[in-house]
Amino acid sequence: MGRAFEYRRASKEKRWDKMSKVFPKIGKAITMAAKEGGDDPNSNSKLRLAIQNAKSENMPKENIDNAIKRASGTDAADITEVDYEGKGPHGVMVWVECATDNTNRSVANIKTIFNKSGGEMLNSGSLNFLFERKAVVEFLTEGLDMEDVELTLMDAGLEELEIVGEKAYAYGEFTQFGALTSAVEEMKIEISKANPQRISTNPQDFTEDQMSEIEEFLDKLEDDEDVQAVYTNIS
Repeated sequence: MGRAFEYRRASKEKRWDKMSKVFPKIGKAITMAAKEGGDDPNSNSKLRLAIQNAKSENMPKENIDNAIKRASGTDAADITEVDYEGKGPHGVMVWVECATDNTNRSVANIKTIFNKSGGEMLNSGSLNFLFERKAVVEFLTEGLDMEDVELTLMDAGLEELEIVGEKAYAYGEFTQFGALTSAVEEMKIEISKANPQRISTNPQDFTEDQMSEIEEFLDKLEDDEDVQAVYTNIS
């Protein structure tokens, strides 16, 4: 599982290097979290984590504050979370998570990207057997006794603790997301990022030439203003 996560992190960071694309996506997540649980991050863990994710991407405080304020505005009520599933070039399986104020626009845009890339959208639920939701919490390892951290987090549902350089990635079942993030915070460890992710249960290999076309297809998906995250079965 480690290599798959490492690949997706690297490729995602490469594609999300444009701040003009990243900030609006993060802003939507903050607005939805604030609308759902209130604008106080001390009592709203989902908002607190969304803000931490924003800070990890160097999002300015002004942008964060504006995103929170939008939760009480009329536009916030129209933001809907919707997922799309499909098969891309060379048979790569793709799960797309969106946050949108216009589902008709979103489905039309996503369908066009799939069709122009030689793929097709699939019925909702078609890929349930190919992906499982996992809780993923990222934090820095500096100054930490990682053996103690691992033992403590196991009681909160930790399945795997992956260390890459100075960063640690704690993985657990999606249902343990709250317990896992709370356990990290209770240890006074500052979370860099925390979010649920969809992980392929049957990763596949693709050739270098195939990956070139697949990456171009994924770029187009992740550049769409409504797309929040894209997951694949790439090994």
